[in-house]
Amino acid sequence: MAIDRRREAAGGRPGRQPPLGEENGSLPPGDAAASVPLGGGAGPSSGGEIQSLPSPHPGGGPHCAAAPSLLLLDYDGSVLPFLGGLGGGYQKTLVLLTWIPALFIGFSQFSDSFLLDQPNFWCREAGKGAELAGVTSTGRWGAYDGANWNSPPTTFSTAAWGPAGNLSNSSGADRGDTPPLWSPPDKGDNASNCDCHAWNYGIHTGLIQNVVTKWDLVCDNAWKVHIAKFSLLVGLIFGYLITGCIADWVGRRPVLLCSIIFILIFGLTVALSVNVTMFSTLRFFEGFCLAGIILTLYALRIELCPPGKRFMITMVASFVAMAGQLLMPGLAALCRDWQVLQALIICPFLLMLLYWSVFPESLRWLMATQQFESAKKLILHFTQKNSMNTETDIKGVMPELEKELSRRPKKVCIVKMVGTRNLWKNIVVLCVNSLTGFGIHHCFARSMMGHEVKVPLLENFYADYYTMASITLASCLAMCVVVRFLGRRGGLLLFMILTALASLLQLGLLNRMSDSVKDKFSIAFSIVGMFASHAVGSLSVFFCAEITPTVIRCGGLGLVLASAGFGMLTAPIIELHNQKGYFLHHIIFACCTLICIICILLLPESRNQSLPESLSNGEHYTRQPLLPHKKAEQPLLLTNAELKDYSGLHDAAAAADSLPDSAAANAANGLRSCGSARGLP
Repeated sequence: MAIDRRREAAGGRPGRQPPLGEENGSLPPGDAAASVPLGGGAGPSSGGEIQSLPSPHPGGGPHCAAAPSLLLLDYDGSVLPFLGGLGGGYQKTLVLLTWIPALFIGFSQFSDSFLLDQPNFWCREAGKGAELAGVTSTGRWGAYDGANWNSPPTTFSTAAWGPAGNLSNSSGADRGDTPPLWSPPDKGDNASNCDCHAWNYGIHTGLIQNVVTKWDLVCDNAWKVHIAKFSLLVGLIFGYLITGCIADWVGRRPVLLCSIIFILIFGLTVALSVNVTMFSTLRFFEGFCLAGIILTLYALRIELCPPGKRFMITMVASFVAMAGQLLMPGLAALCRDWQVLQALIICPFLLMLLYWSVFPESLRWLMATQQFESAKKLILHFTQKNSMNTETDIKGVMPELEKELSRRPKKVCIVKMVGTRNLWKNIVVLCVNSLTGFGIHHCFARSMMGHEVKVPLLENFYADYYTMASITLASCLAMCVVVRFLGRRGGLLLFMILTALASLLQLGLLNRMSDSVKDKFSIAFSIVGMFASHAVGSLSVFFCAEITPTVIRCGGLGLVLASAGFGMLTAPIIELHNQKGYFLHHIIFACCTLICIICILLLPESRNQSLPESLSNGEHYTRQPLLPHKKAEQPLLLTNAELKDYSGLHDAAAAADSLPDSAAANAANGLRSCGSARGLP
C-alpha cells in the first residue's frame, strides 16, 4: 500500500514531497547547495546504489532545467572572496560612503524635537504683565533604528498637553512660580483666555522662532502640531513600503538617487512654507524620500559585507546617526530660526548627488536576479579599482559568468513571500517584534518624563534630550557585546525578556509601594525598559535584513521598518487624545512582549551564515535549537547529514515504481532495512 501511495504521488503530482525534517532542520548555505540546488530543483539522491529519477519542479520545470551555476549564486562563498571581501580599497570606500549619510539622516529624524517644540506662551494684549497660559514642554526625544535601522528611527513627544481650554487657562499659581491671576466667573468662560490675538513665547530649544510660534499653534490650534508630527512618520511608513518594493524591482541605486533628488526638492520647500498645512504636506513627502534613503543604504551596507562583519558595520552607521542626534541642539542654537535650521539639515544631501558617478549598483542583487551581463561589467570595475588580476580567479567565477550572459533577468516581488512556507513566518515575527519594541518605548518614556514621575533634573529640555540619547547609546553598546556572545536570536530574546519584565513590574508591582519608593522604582524600570526596547527594535530590523533573500530584501526591510513606524505613531496619537488610553496602551504592548518571547524561539540563527539569495535559500533559513545538544543526547531536530540521507527516499521510491515487480520488492526491502537501521518503524 505504501508503494501504491508513492506511485500515485509520483504520477499524480509533478513534484516530490519535501525532505523529512525540512521545516525544522537547518541548512547552512554550503550544505543547502549540496542537498537542494539554489534554483529550486530536487536534490540528488544519497541512497547509495539506488538511482533517483529526475522529477520536474512544481510549476517550474523549465526553471529547474535552466538553473544557473551554483558557483555564481553562492555570492559569499565564491564571488565575494574573488573580489577580496572588504580587503579591497574600493569596497572600503563604498562602506564609508554608506556611513556618511547616516549623520544627515540623524539630523532629519530628530528635527521635530526642535521645529515643533511647544514653548511657554502668554498673551501680549492682556496688559497685566501676568502669564495667562503656560505649558512647560519637557522635551522630545527619539530612538534611531535602521540602519541601526540603526531601524528605522523616530521622535517621541512628551509635552504635557491638556484640553484646549485648560491649556491656556493654567495659571502661574498652579505651578507655584507666578502670582495668582484673575479667573473667569464660571467654567463656561474658561475658553475666553484663548481669545488673544498676539502671544509672547519662550522657546526652550535655542531657537528664536519655530513652527509653533510662527503660526500661533496654541490653544485651539494646538492639535495641528500633532498633525505635523504625524506627517513625517506617515511619510516614512509609506516610503518604506513603496520604495522597498521598487528597489527590489529596479535596483537599489536608482531608488537611492531619486530619493536624494526629491528630498532636496521637498525638504528645501518645507523651509518656504506659508502655513502649517503646506508644512505638514511637504513633511509627508520629505519623510517618504527619507525612507528611500534609509532603506537603500541599509540594504547596500548589508550586501557589501562578508558574514563576520555585517553587524559591526551596521552598528557603526547607528553610532554616526546618534552623532547627528547629539549635534542637533548645537545646530539649532547656531541657526536660531527654524527655516534656516530646516535648510541646513537638508543641504548636506547635495553632496550625495555625487553618488550617481561614484556608487554602483549592488553586485549581490545583480547576481541574485541573474543580470549577469551587468554583473560582469561591475566585477571588472571592482577588479580595476582594486588593481586585481582576474587570473587569480581560482574558483572560475568569470568563466562561469561568461556561460550565463544570455540568461534573462529574473526579478521577484515581495508578494511572492506569501507562497513560501517558512520565510513569511519569520518576517511576520520580526514585524511584530519591531512594532512592540518601538511602540512600548514611548510608554517607558512617558513613565519617566511624563505625568507619572516628575524629576527636577528632567524638567529641562536639554536634560531630557541628552538623557534619551545616552540611553540609546548605552543600548547600542550593549547590543554589540550581547550579539557577539549570544548571536542574533539569543540577543533579541534577552532584550525582549528585559522589556517584558520592566513593563510587567512597572504595571503591577508599583501599585503596592509607597509614593517615595514608587517614584524611584518607576524611574529605574523606565530606564531599563527604554534601554531594552530600543535594542529589540534595532535588532529586529537587522535580523530581517539577514534572513530575507536578496531578491526581496528591500521589500522585507520595508515591512519591518514600516511596523516600527506604526509603533512610533502611537506616541503622537496618545498625545493628541490628551493621554487618554495611555494605561491601556501600555498593557497591550506588555502583552505583546510575552507573545514575542514565544515567537522569537521560532526564528533561525543567522550569525556567520551567508545571506540567502533566492526564495529557496530563504526557505532553508529555518529554526535551530537555542542551545546546542550534548553529544550523548539524541537531537530533536535532524542534522544536515540526516537531511541529505532522507532527501533521496521519495526519489528512490519513485525509481522503484518504474522497475519490474521483483526489483521493486528488492528496492522496498532495501528502503525498510535502511529505515530500520536509522531506528524508523
